[in-house]
Amino acid sequence: MRTDIVVIGGYGHVGAQICLLLSDRFPGVVYAAGRSLDRAEQFCKSTGGRVSPLQMDAAEAFSAEKMRGVKMVIMCLDQQDSSFAETCLTGGIHYIDITANLAFFGQMARLNQSGNKVGATAVLSVGLAPGLTNLLAGEARLMMDEVQQLDIAIMLGLGDSHGQAAIEWTVDNLSARFEILQDGKMANVDSFTGAKRTDWGAGLGIRRAYRFPFSDQLILPQTLGIPSVSTRLCFDSRAATGGIALLQKLGLLRWLRRGRLRAAAVRSFGKIRCGTERYAIKVEATGLKNGAKATAEYVIQGFRESAVTAQVAAIAAGAVYSNGSGTPGIYHLEQLLRVRMGEDRISLYLPGKESEGVEEITGLYCWSRVSV
Repeated sequence: MRTDIVVIGGYGHVGAQICLLLSDRFPGVVYAAGRSLDRAEQFCKSTGGRVSPLQMDAAEAFSAEKMRGVKMVIMCLDQQDSSFAETCLTGGIHYIDITANLAFFGQMARLNQSGNKVGATAVLSVGLAPGLTNLLAGEARLMMDEVQQLDIAIMLGLGDSHGQAAIEWTVDNLSARFEILQDGKMANVDSFTGAKRTDWGAGLGIRRAYRFPFSDQLILPQTLGIPSVSTRLCFDSRAATGGIALLQKLGLLRWLRRGRLRAAAVRSFGKIRCGTERYAIKVEATGLKNGAKATAEYVIQGFRESAVTAQVAAIAAGAVYSNGSGTPGIYHLEQLLRVRMGEDRISLYLPGKESEGVEEITGLYCWSRVSV
């Protein structure tokens, strides 16, 4: 009988938090896996035995014997391709991935369309952005008859502690040129251009956010049928946000692509503590409701971005683990769960099963508004 949950990268920045959350709900079946058995054992010892260690390298050949009792894999490392995920799914093992890598999403979409027999459920876009942003976009789509434009904004705290992979991804994309969907047509834009004034609500006020290549810009048009989606980023430090935008305007951000300057920027982002641990997301949809122009706005503020990523991933994993595969396939979070907002918390649940499995994330500041 399959019962085990294997978290690959389970002793890392986010993976360790996922392990702890799941071990409370599913005691005795959670494994922190990775290439270093010593690090896995050290972390598991710190949990008092709530989590067990496992040595596993997802880049190596799949060990059927090692995975015999595994019901679910949660991937906290970026993958070069979808081969490991494919082996899990065709072997009947559920798969959750916290990556925001758009190229990987494309490979998973092709796997979904390949005709290969997928015998389990995969859930992608699991975290803050993509993740909660997708869920709020899904709510906006349900509240309106037609969504014509979706604007997403993310604020990250420079005083927060971020994983190495997340820091490298941010630095590498500061000077990126990428595609978005505008009025149903692809358009090329540059990072940290296209400023938009965003009202974040209490404590944050209005700040400028700039275009950034988050994956939800190309995923949400597919899953929700919205013809124009844009995602923007700012930091809790107005000076840092404005400084990066100025460097982009002067054409200097492209120098970060060079080895030594990139390495220096990654180190600086890892050491900077000039802000707070606060994060915020805002989703604003414009379109039609009952034949009239309408706007739907949703804001969530909280502290420690890695913690909310872990909570969302653990809730998604728990929903799949407890409710079986349903219809096997590959889904993004907004295709699996719904979100309900309170003043200081959000509730995530499977549609139609609100009375059975509502999971809450507390300690937040939330507001929403639908205007016609």
